[in-house]
Amino acid sequence: MPPSTKRKSPASDREETSPEPSSKRQATTTPSSSSSSTEPPAAAAAASSTQQDRLARFKALQARAKSSSSQNLKEATKESQRLATDPSQLNAVTRKHAIASHKLLKAEIEDSGADFERKRAWDWTIEESERWDKRVKKKDAHRDDTAFRDYQRQSEKTYKRQLKNMGAPDLERYTREKMAAIEKAAAEGTLEIVETEDGEMIAVDRDGTFFSTADSTSFAQHKPDKAAVDRLVDDLRKAEEASLKKRRERQAKNGEDSGDVTYINEKNKQFNQKLARFYNKYTAEIRESFERGTMV
Repeated sequence: MPPSTKRKSPASDREETSPEPSSKRQATTTPSSSSSSTEPPAAAAAASSTQQDRLARFKALQARAKSSSSQNLKEATKESQRLATDPSQLNAVTRKHAIASHKLLKAEIEDSGADFERKRAWDWTIEESERWDKRVKKKDAHRDDTAFRDYQRQSEKTYKRQLKNMGAPDLERYTREKMAAIEKAAAEGTLEIVETEDGEMIAVDRDGTFFSTADSTSFAQHKPDKAAVDRLVDDLRKAEEASLKKRRERQAKNGEDSGDVTYINEKNKQFNQKLARFYNKYTAEIRESFERGTMV
């Protein structure tokens, strides 16, 4: 009989052929395990510090957003309260409080036997006191002068109000135009600039054409700028609107309509109303022609 041969299993073959690679794998894996054992602590520390920084910034942003929202809420509450409060009522309450405080202080000082005006003047200078007295006197005079007295006084009040609304004069422009006119007149020979002994420069009008007199007509050649013309137009428009407003108020007070005034007294007004009830439908075309100016 032939000798029996023992077959090797594939597993045994792998065990016999793979010892050297396994040792190599162990040799190659050993350094990586050693390096992995030294690197994670530093990386973990860096990651933890970065995470802490991000968390701190996030908390700071949260705190800032919270403070901003609370501040916005407070400002919105104040704004709503301010809009809900009537300014006229608030001014009235403030004025009443000031008057009550003034009276209380005056009563306390007078009860103690001191002079109220003298003690109150200690808090103000002489200039401030004089300005205040002048202001109070002007205010009292204005309050007493509101009623109608005569047309001359009414015209004076209107004139002063218009002067006040004109604003301050433009002195720089006036000086500039004056110097330009003097230089032009001196160049043309109608004006001579003379220096006095004191060093003062004066202008001498040779033929009497530079300075205005009663016979001068140079003012007619002046052309105002567009801003001055617009201001004049606006003033005239405001005056017309005020006149129409007063007329409407007077008519509403007397129970009149807003139409044209075609009567001279109350009896004549009633008669015209009676005629209008009966004949307006027949005379409508004629009246419209009169208004258009096409009546023959």
